[in-house]
Order: sequence, then structure tokens, then C-alpha cells
Amino acid sequence: MARLTPTAEITLGPFFPPRYVDTGANDLTVRDGRAARGERIELHGTVRQEGGAPLDNLVLEIWQADANGIFRDPRDPRHADADPGFAGWGRAATGKDGAYRFTTIRPGAYAMPEGSMRAPHVNVIVLFSGIMRHLQTVMFFAGETANATDPVLASVQPASLRERLVAPRDGAGYRFDIVLRGDGETPFFED
Repeated sequence: MARLTPTAEITLGPFFPPRYVDTGANDLTVRDGRAARGERIELHGTVRQEGGAPLDNLVLEIWQADANGIFRDPRDPRHADADPGFAGWGRAATGKDGAYRFTTIRPGAYAMPEGSMRAPHVNVIVLFSGIMRHLQTVMFFAGETANATDPVLASVQPASLRERLVAPRDGAGYRFDIVLRGDGETPFFED
């Protein structure tokens, strides 16, 4: 008789139900009826697999600091000062064309405990049927001078890959396309 051996990771799936992403979960600019302070922006793009095919019903989660660089997180010592109108976390699903969209505010920079500065950025998690574990990446903003000294962006090697994490301005927001594998693959980070 064959014996099954459990493994450390399992495949997510088979599919996310359509209601896995609630209506409005991709808008971080309103919380408890209050509007967030700061520059309102759209984050949008597509998610594609190796070969360029779009991924439908892929779930993206983002979290970020508010316009003052404060996270809505009890572990952030400035948590009590976080913008009460800013959600800080959102979720969106891709459509058949692989497109996603978030409405948020441009986050502020903040100091790390040892004193180095983090450039304004948005943390991104990718969840999809067939991915053995979630993928985590970070989106930075084009034209931000603090990108040159951000320790996370600087950790991406070779340096030529860093531009894949920097979203260009696109109308009223920023475009951040994600490629899961192959040519143009987005750099992902270990937990």
C-alpha cells in the first residue's frame, strides 16, 4: 500500500471564490466614513505569467504607511498617531486581462529603528491557485530621491533588477506590472 507523506507546503486553491475580495476592498482612502489625508493616487497594472499570459482571479494584497510614514499596526510605536481615515491595507483581484487597481494615498517615508530611512513604498503580496506559497514584493515610486538609499531596494541584486520595482507615474497614479516568472520577472522577497 502506498503511503502519503505530508509536505511543508501545499498548493493554494483550487480557486478563490468571487466574494473573496469584498467590494471596496481596493480603496484604502476611506475608513469608518473618514477620508484619508495626503495625495490620493491610483495604483494599477497587470499580473502576467511566464510567456505573457494574463492571470485571472489572482488576489493582490497591499499594505503601506500613511502620508506621514505611520503604519496602522500596533507594532508601530507611532500607531496611535496613524491617520484615522486611512485603511493601510487593501485587497484586489485581477480580471481576465490580468488587470488590478487600488485607490490609495502616496505613503510617506519613515525611519527604521537603527536610523536608516525607508523610501515611500507599498508592500505587495500575490496569492494565486497553484502558487505553493504567497509571493511578496515591494513597489517604489519613480522620481523619489530616497530610492537611492532605501536598504530594501539596495538589497536587490544585480542592481539592474531594481528598476522592476520602481513604478512610473501614469496619469493620476502609478503603474506597477508584475511578472511571475521568466523574462522581466518581478523580484520577490523571502519572508
